Formats: sequence, structure tokens, C-alpha cells
Amino acid sequence: MGVALTRSAQWTAAGHGAKTLEVTPLNEAIVKEIIMFVESFIYKYPQEANYVFVEPLEWKTNLDPSAFGSGYAVSGTTVKSEEVDKNGEPLLYLSVPQIKIRSFGQLSRMLYIAKNMKLKEAQACIEANRNPVAKILGLDYNIISEEIGNSFVSNILDKITKDDDSESEIKMKIALQLKQLDLHLLNHSLKHISLEIRLNPGTVKNDIELLKQFSGKGKQTVLESIEYTSDYEFSNGCRAPPWRQIKGEICYVLVKPHDAETLCVTCSKEGVFLNGGKTDDEGQINYERKGEIYKDLVTLLKEKSAIFSENMSKQEIKFSEQPQKDQPNEAPKEEVAITHKASVTSRKSTQEKNRINLGRSQLTKRLEPSLNWRTSVSSKESRNTLRDTQVEKHGGKLEKSRSSVSPGRAQLIRKSVEKIEEIISDSSSESEEDEEQPDHRQEANADLPSEYWQIQKLVKYLKGGNQTATVIALCSMKDFNLAQETCQLAIRDVGGLEVLINLLETDEVKCKIGSLKILKEISHNPQIRRNIVDLGGLPVMVNILDSPHKSLKCLAAETIANVAKFRRARRVVRRHGGITKLVALLDCGKHSGEPAQSSLYETRDVEVARCGALALWSCSKSYANKEAIRKAGGIPLLARLLKTSHENMLIPVVGTLQECASEENYRAAIKAERIIENLVKNLNSENEQLQEHCAMAIYQCAEDEETRDLVRLHGGLKPLASLLNNTDNKERLAAVTGAIWKCSISKENVTKFREYKAIETLVGLLTDQPEEVLVNVVGALGECCQEHENRVIIRRCGGIQPLVNLLVGINQALLVNVTKAVGACAVEPESMMIIDRLDGVRLLWSLLKNPHPDVKASAAWALCPCIQNAKDAGEMVRSFVGGLELVVNLLKSDNKEVLASVCAVITNIAKDQENLAVITDHGVVPLLSKLANTNNDKLRRHLAETISRCCMWGRNRVAFGEHKAVAPLVRYLKSNDTNVHRATAQALYQLSEDADNCVTMHENGAVKTSFSKYQPMVCVITKPCEHGSRAIGNYIENIRHPGDKSKSFADHNKTVT
Repeated sequence: MGVALTRSAQWTAAGHGAKTLEVTPLNEAIVKEIIMFVESFIYKYPQEANYVFVEPLEWKTNLDPSAFGSGYAVSGTTVKSEEVDKNGEPLLYLSVPQIKIRSFGQLSRMLYIAKNMKLKEAQACIEANRNPVAKILGLDYNIISEEIGNSFVSNILDKITKDDDSESEIKMKIALQLKQLDLHLLNHSLKHISLEIRLNPGTVKNDIELLKQFSGKGKQTVLESIEYTSDYEFSNGCRAPPWRQIKGEICYVLVKPHDAETLCVTCSKEGVFLNGGKTDDEGQINYERKGEIYKDLVTLLKEKSAIFSENMSKQEIKFSEQPQKDQPNEAPKEEVAITHKASVTSRKSTQEKNRINLGRSQLTKRLEPSLNWRTSVSSKESRNTLRDTQVEKHGGKLEKSRSSVSPGRAQLIRKSVEKIEEIISDSSSESEEDEEQPDHRQEANADLPSEYWQIQKLVKYLKGGNQTATVIALCSMKDFNLAQETCQLAIRDVGGLEVLINLLETDEVKCKIGSLKILKEISHNPQIRRNIVDLGGLPVMVNILDSPHKSLKCLAAETIANVAKFRRARRVVRRHGGITKLVALLDCGKHSGEPAQSSLYETRDVEVARCGALALWSCSKSYANKEAIRKAGGIPLLARLLKTSHENMLIPVVGTLQECASEENYRAAIKAERIIENLVKNLNSENEQLQEHCAMAIYQCAEDEETRDLVRLHGGLKPLASLLNNTDNKERLAAVTGAIWKCSISKENVTKFREYKAIETLVGLLTDQPEEVLVNVVGALGECCQEHENRVIIRRCGGIQPLVNLLVGINQALLVNVTKAVGACAVEPESMMIIDRLDGVRLLWSLLKNPHPDVKASAAWALCPCIQNAKDAGEMVRSFVGGLELVVNLLKSDNKEVLASVCAVITNIAKDQENLAVITDHGVVPLLSKLANTNNDKLRRHLAETISRCCMWGRNRVAFGEHKAVAPLVRYLKSNDTNVHRATAQALYQLSEDADNCVTMHENGAVKTSFSKYQPMVCVITKPCEHGSRAIGNYIENIRHPGDKSKSFADHNKTVT
């Protein structure tokens, strides 16, 4: 705390009176962190809270004696606490306005009494006690200097192992806690400062020179004048005096706006602010800040002058273009040597860049096409599962490279080959961490940081120290930046993981808590996760879930949530009964006498349930665990938790439901538990992450028609439509568009989306969006395009062109959806003209070469309306070089959907006689004949239509008979599908024009002497199908009156009539 207050806090300049804390966001953040620490001290460390300070903390207070209640003796303007030290002196003494406090317990109670004034009281205490650690613990424990702080922990540990004095032990524990607070404040300050925009002399000079160009007496100028207070410029670009440069100040300018008095402005590295102005007598500047800090000069002036803001908006483009041209690249070399400050600035800049790059890389990774959007296991996933099975079987080879785990122990943990069925049941919906990754060790000759060796020293104390030394060593280890990979791997490399896991099996609660806190932090590292599983850490954590201590349950569940990110870990949790125990944590009201709903608002119970849901979220990525959660009764408990108002609870609960909703059993249970209503309600939350997971859960559940209706009935469509307007959060946008896509499958929902203007918004999202958003947007538009009104809206909003542009992509799911949408739009002649003009038909035709069958089939279906509605369809089709041959060759495919769609395309192509002749030459008849023996009604219908159309060229009728296509067609009449009957009747009519085909039909039972013996033909004729009935009538006419077709047929016909 001493170092943070000295180095990070911002104090006023030394003048008359004592220094005070400046009113800055950083100072306010530091004071608030200290308040949080003191307020929670009495609950976290009750024994240390009773410790009596060496010297009291004393300051002037604004508290009124009447504010003190029970536990205090109030007499006029004096207050004494009933709690006293061993000499009978009160631990809190107030004599207005002075207050003296001598324990953390009384400090905590004072802040509680202060209520809204706690910030002012804390600030006054800090200003009056610049070195609080020395007053609390004495001069021996003064940790203001960093040099003492580096060896501080080691000295304390050495002393504790030799000395058993209880008072010294408490003082040392407090010293460590204060040291931990100090490090926390420094890190917090660093994060706060790193977010601030720091100016440099070059930037400031650039801004001032540009403002001078737009200043003058005219009405269109932004300012009347702007000038420096000093004409002298130092070599580093600053104009402030050297003693002010030390404080980061760059220069001072006098600014005269059109509508305000002259402003005296200080430009510093931290920002720009108004100072006290020039004094009247000496003309000196009053450097004291008189207002808030702005990020740059333009922002300050916009705030202070309305005319500047108005005129500046007209000049904004010019003003923003110039700095890019004129910005100096060289960093300023400060004349005043401030080596330490410069190095700190450099480090902050580097950290900022690293943070930005990390954020970008994470966003890029998250925006890659994900398997999350699949609701069933495809053949590709099955292949991945088999591959992962092999990885699991050969896991021993991978483990040999891990030196920290002995080969014997690794073999004991993973001693047998898992059953293939069990591994397949553990197939995950997440693929990024299913592979066993190679282990990384610190190189022997690498330059290791000092933290590495300090952690090594602490691990020795963990191994050999007594209980107190172990707790302190754990606290000290927690003070390191455990988010840094070097510290994480240091703990592992020196054997710290084994010790931490062993501590979990002790009876000492403090040791368990300390160990779990460290394991929770370092288990974010994938290598550490695998090491924890190899060392048998997960079964121990699962056992801790039965502990009566709620804090232990929370930490164990959170650590399990981090570790269970890969398949083997999830399987270990399930096998050791972890799923059942985690589900039990969700029952907040289990041990409460109050009603279940009200007990949710107990903070600790809520935290236990939240951590349990977090762990279940990680575990629910495998099918076997989903089933285990359901069998353990997890769905009703999750449904109950979904009714709470705690957003941090709702996120993992909805996340778990989202993962499980991919299974049909869960979707049925979700409907039964009325979860959809709560998912819809939480779409209106202010929390973007919660909105995202609710939308994703709706996406998964909306596969069922009943769920889609429930979303509409509970008013879920309107918030989904409104969320489309916020496009900054791409993950949420992907989830929302996915939910809209699935809900749009129902026509009633499409009507509602049209009312909410969602279709226009979706069209606007067709550009400049990641692929996972585009897949859903195009899918939703494809469903909406099934109605005429929506097709018109899309065309009027200019949606045809971006849809056609997406046909050149490579994303499989996107291509399937975009071809469907383009095909639906092509039904409208006006839209078809636009598609043709944009070369959309050629792009669709080229997709017939795509290696994925779903893309081929979808492209073929889209071509059908394109050919039907094109002005000169025959010529258009012939213009595609090799296009007809490509279509005919697709009849060799093994995929039924591809075959059906290609038959539909050929049916439309064959309407042009010239094209029919070409495809006949390419061998379409024998290929179609080979497909006749199929049981797929969809393929039967389109195949029959194609055969009917192809019979109209040359001797194709005869060729179909020669290739044995007639007999299978007769069997199509036994189908229950009316569309198959209609198409078959047309085909049989065309084929019956050939006498030999009539014989074949008759031999296969097409006509009987008694209709009572043969029903299919009668059924077809009596069904309400005008074209089919007419075709059957003509067909029978051909058979009954053969004429001169064939003597053999006439003789054959006489025998049966």
C-alpha cells in the first residue's frame, strides 16, 4: 500500500499546507480499492481484524457522533468504542473533529457507519497518514521501498519457520495482506493508466498549428486566436519549464474562442486541461488544474465553445487528414533526464500494443466458422471422432515427453485403452482443444525472469514448511501474476502442481482454499490443464464438492470448469460422479428453510450455484455428460435458476442449456419446463453476453415447430429484431441472426418479422460481416423469400446484388444458404433479370463443380427457377461452355439429394429441343435409366418428370425401354406420394407411345382385365390430379387401341382381353 500511494497516486504540488490527493479518476479508483479491502477485512480475516495498531490512524473527520450506535459510548462531541485494547484504551476514539482508530475491525465499522461519506473519510485518512503501514505494524514492517519488498516475503517465511510467537505471526500475516494489496493497487493503476491516451509534443504541436490555420476573425473560423505562452521551444519539443516537464507538462496555450473568454490551457502527456491562467501583476501562470482532463485540445474546446464545435464539424475532414500527413514519426527526446519515467512509459506502450494484438487475435479466432451452428453430427464429425479415438489410444506416447510426471504415474492414470463406444459418446461440440497438444518446457539455457526463481523458492516452503508457513507461501504465490505463462509453467516445472494437488487432500481448510485459488488461475493454460488431469487432480476436486464449506465448493467447481475444456478431463469428471455433485450445487434452497425461490437471493448460495453451472457448462460439451446432467435432474434446477435476476448466474445457466439443446431429449424437456419463456425474457437484459447465450439457446431449440410458436407467443421476435440494430458485438449478432433464421422457418414468424422491419435490416447485414453472421443472415432471408411480399422487399432494398456477390465464397454453409436465397428470389421475373445481369446464373452453374454434395444440390435447385424465368433460357444455358455435359455427369453421383436436384435441372433444360438433343448425345438416357430402381420418393418424382421430358426427342422412348427403365417406373404407382403419381403418369404416357414399352408395362401389372384385382391405376385416375388423370387416360388409350404399333403387342393384348 505504501508503494502504491507513493508511486501511483497523484498528489498536489508542494505549496502552502500538506499535500492532498488530486481529484482524478486514478485516485478515485485507488481509494475505492482500499475501501473494498478494509470493508471485507473483518469478514475475511476475523483474527487479524482484532490486531491493535502500533500507532493509531488519526485524521479530521466529518462524521457526526450521533451516527454511532450500539458498540459505542457517545457523550456530546465524544465517541468511544466499547472494544478496548489490553490497557483498556478504546480502539476508536472520536473527539470532533479528530478521530483515532487502532484496528482494522474498527476501520471497517467506521466505513459502514460513514455510508455515502466513506470516500471522503478514506481520502482524509490516506492524506493524514502518508505511511500507514509503519503506523499499523511498526517501523520494522515498513514496506514502502521496493528494494525491501522484493526480499520481504522470504525474510518473513524464514522468521516464521524459526519463531512461533503468535503476535509476530499475526503481524506477519497482516504485512503479507498489505503487501498483496500494494501489488493489487499497482497492477490496478497500471491497467487504468494504460487505457489513457498519452500525448507527446509532436501531436500537440500538430494540433495547435492546424488550429492556427483555421483561426481568425471570419465567421467560418473555429477560433479567434490561439498562441503559445512561450516562444522558446526545447530540443525535445516541449515549451514548459524543465521543472514542469518533470510532471509531464508539454506547453501552455492561450485560446480565444468566438463565444467565450480567453482560456489558458495546459497540454500534458496525460491530457489537456484548464489551468489557473496568468496572474495580473507578474504575468506568471498559475499551474494548478481547474477542471477535468480531456484527451486532446479539440475535445476541450468543443466542450467550452459551441461555435467552435459547430464550425469544427465543417472542417473535421480536413483536420483529420492533415495529421496523417504531417505526423512526426520520431519520438521526442526529453531534455530533462527522466530515465525511470521514460522506461515506464515505454513499458505501458508495449503492454497496450500487446493487449490490442491479443484482442484482435482472439476476435479473429472467435469469428472463424464454428461447429456450434450444427445441430447434428455429420459424417465429417464422425471422422474427427475416430481420429480423436486414435489419439486417445496412443496417448501414452504423447505423455512420454512430459518430464514433470513420472512415466509410472502417467501410466497408472491412463493405463488402459478406452472403449470405442465410450469415446464416441464423448464426442465434443468444441474442436479447438480436443487434440492433445505438445508440451512446452522452459529451455535450460533460456534467460528466466526473477519470478521463476522466486516461485521455486516458495515451492520449497510449500514442501517443507509448517502450516503457517504453507499458508503464507500460498498467499505470496498468489501475489505473482499468475495469468503470465512464465509463472504458470514455473509452478509446474519445479514440482509445484504435485504439492498443490496434495494440499487438497489435507484437512486444513485454509491450505485447500489457497491451493484452489492458485490452481483456478493457472488452469487457464491448456498444458497445465492436462498436467492436472495426469496427476489425478480432478477426482480430488470432485470430492471437495461434498465439503460443507461453500467457498471450497465454489473454488473447486470453478477450477473444474477451467480444466474440463478437453474430452479426457470431461470423462474423468463424469466417471468420478462429478456430474451428479455439480448438479446438486444448483439446488440453492436445498439446505434452507425458506422457499426455494427466495433462497436464491442469498449471496453465498447463489455463488455456489453459479460455480456449479459454470462447471456444468464446460462438461456439457460431450454427449455422455449431457445425458448424465439430464438423468441427475439438472433441467428442472436449471429452469429454476433461470428465473433469478442475477446476471452472473444466468450466463452459465443459459450457456449450459445452449449446449444441451442440441439434443432432441433436451429440447423436449426445455419445452416441458417452460424455459423458452425465460429465455425470451432475458433477451431484454442489458447484458450483451446474456443476450448472446439466450439467442443461441433459442437457435438450438427452434428446430422444433412448437418452440418457434412459443417464441412468438411470448413476444420473443420483437427483441430479436431490435437486437439486429447493434452490430458492434459480432458474437451476439451471430447468435441473434441464427435465432431469427430458425424462427423464420414458420410462416407466422416471417409475417411478424416483416412487421418489425427485420427483413430490411437483414439485407443491410449482407456486407462487411463475418462469415458466421452471414450464414445466418442469408439463411433467414432464404426462409423469408418463400413469400412474394418479402421477395419484393429484398429487391427494393437492393439485396439481390450482395446475395449474388456471396456466390463466390468458399464457406460451405454460406454457399448452401445463399444459393437457396438466390433461387427463391429468381421466382420473381424482375429479380431474375437482376440476377442474370449480375452473372448470377453462371456463378450458380459453377457451384455444380463444388466438392461438397450439399452445395451442389442447393445450386441445382436454385438453377431451376432461373431457367424457368429467364427470357431466352435455351440460349442462356448453351452459352455456358461445358455446362450441359457437367449437368449430365452429375447423374453419376451417389447422393440422393444431388440426383433429385440435377433431374429437376435437366427437366427444365430439356424444354428446349436443341438442348435436349445435346444432353441426349452426352448419354443422359442410360444414366437416367440406371437411377430408376430407387425407393426415394423425391428422386422418383423428379426422375419420372425428366424421363417424361426426355422422351420427346428422337428415339429416346425406345432407348429407355432398351435400358430397362420402364418396369421400375410401373412400381412408382404404389407410392403414397401424389406428386410421384402425377410425374409417373406423365412418364408412362410418353413411354407408351412405343409398343414394346407397352408390352413391358403390361407384363409388370400396369393393366389388369379386372380393375378389382389391380388398384394402383384406379387410384391414380380417381385422385384429384387433372394432369395425372389425363396422362393415365391417354396411356390406357395407347394400350387399349394399339393400332398399327405392333402386331406382337396386339396378339399379346388379345390374350388378356
